[in-house]
Amino acid sequence: MTRTGNLILAAIFAAAIVFAVFALWKTNPPPPQVTFVSLQGEKISTASLRGKVVLVNFWATDCAVCVKEMPEITATYNKYRAQGFETIAVAMRHDPPNHVLAYVENNKLPFTVALDPMGELARAFGDVKLTPTSFVIDRQGQVVMRILGELEFAKLHALLEEKLQEL
Repeated sequence: MTRTGNLILAAIFAAAIVFAVFALWKTNPPPPQVTFVSLQGEKISTASLRGKVVLVNFWATDCAVCVKEMPEITATYNKYRAQGFETIAVAMRHDPPNHVLAYVENNKLPFTVALDPMGELARAFGDVKLTPTSFVIDRQGQVVMRILGELEFAKLHALLEEKLQEL
């Protein structure tokens, strides 16, 4: 093969790789296949949440930002739940279960709160170590946003409204 032919093949191969990487980058990954266990012992798998828009929020009772944003997460849940929105708050491994239970009861959290005593949920969601870390999952079961740090509720609400309109 000539040098020009090799260059053309190399260019085509490079373009194919770039296209493949771009296609993967643009594709929303599915959430891990895990089962959350609520404080009441209810088991909820990510597969069972298909058809809903879901906020998965990793938090801790000793995280000032987490505690600060929890009333707004509650208000968001109450605002959108009738439209097919679900919230699952996952307490981090280091958070004592009695602290989580007391917080949930004292603040009357209306959504599912799960414990992660072995850190398996945090690992499955990309090795979450910092709180708060949140994920928005669309009705098709794709992660459409990962938010590290405090939620910007105006942006979150805009995204939720968009995703709740999708069928």
